Amino acid sequence: MGIRVTLDRVLLERRMSLTELCDRVGITLANLSILKTGKAKAIRFTTLEALCRELECQPGDLLNYEPDEADDKSPAAEAAE
Repeated sequence: MGIRVTLDRVLLERRMSLTELCDRVGITLANLSILKTGKAKAIRFTTLEALCRELECQPGDLLNYEPDEADDKSPAAEAAE
């Protein structure tokens, strides 16, 4: 997947632990850990909003798009092969 979660970087910049964030946001430590490690398949906008509120950041500070090798191929490039 081309979406990378940069929660660990933001937490480090804010000098906040994952446990402190889960207490502030009301999300389980297990679910935040899944998000932090990039294993989450989706995120609710309400969760993203709560994270941004508590971390005083924008959604783009937590999410980054990095194309996968498979994403680099456009339909036209695939047709040419």
